[in-house]
Amino acid sequence: MKTDIKYTLYLVTDSAMCGDQELIDIVTQAVLGGVTIVQLREKNLDNSHFVAIAKRLKKKLEQHRVPLIINDNIDVALEIGARGVHIGQQDMSLIQARKILKSDYIIGVSVSSVDEAILAEKHGADYIAVSPIWATPTKLDTPPQVGLEGVRKIRAVVKIPIVGIGNIKYNNAKQVIQAGCDGAAVVSAIMKADDPLMAAKKLIEVIHEEE
Repeated sequence: MKTDIKYTLYLVTDSAMCGDQELIDIVTQAVLGGVTIVQLREKNLDNSHFVAIAKRLKKKLEQHRVPLIINDNIDVALEIGARGVHIGQQDMSLIQARKILKSDYIIGVSVSSVDEAILAEKHGADYIAVSPIWATPTKLDTPPQVGLEGVRKIRAVVKIPIVGIGNIKYNNAKQVIQAGCDGAAVVSAIMKADDPLMAAKKLIEVIHEEE
C-alpha cells in the first residue's frame, strides 16, 4: 500500500554538503528530528559506491519506518529493494519506468509546469515534485523558478500529492504548504546544518504551525 507514505518533510541528500559528517549519520539524525521520506540523490558517485550507500541507508531507514527513494536509477532501486524512484523530465520516461517497476513501487516525477504535472498524473506518477519553487544553488540545471503561484495552479489541476522543492528553508516552508503542497523537500537546510536533528525538528514545527 502507498497510503502510508507521508511527504511532509522530504529530505534529498547531497554528500558534497556533509562536511566532516557522514551522510548516513546526517540522515539518521534528520529522521529522528522528523523527516518522513528520504531520496538518495548522489549524481557524482559511481554505481558500486551508490549501491553500497543505498543498502546501508535503506537498512537504517527501515528501523524508523521511513521510505527510501532512489534518484534516477531504477536498477539500484530494484537491486536494494527501495520503496521507489524519482525521475526528472530528462531522465527515463515515466511510462517506461512504470513498465519496469511493479505497481507497489513509488514513482515521483519533477515538474515545473501545469502541462508536465497533468501528464505525470495521467501516466501514473504517485507524486510530483514542483521544482524549483525558488531558484537554488544546489541544482543549477533547473527551469526558471515556479513560485507559489505556480504551485497553486498545479494544485488546481492534479489530485496526487505534491512536494515543493527549491531553496525551501524555515522562513518559507509554511508558505509552500499553504500554496497547496503536501510536503516540503529540502537539501541544504538539513544537509548543511550543524545539527540535522534540530534542523529537521524546526522545519516540522514550522510546517505544522497553526494558521
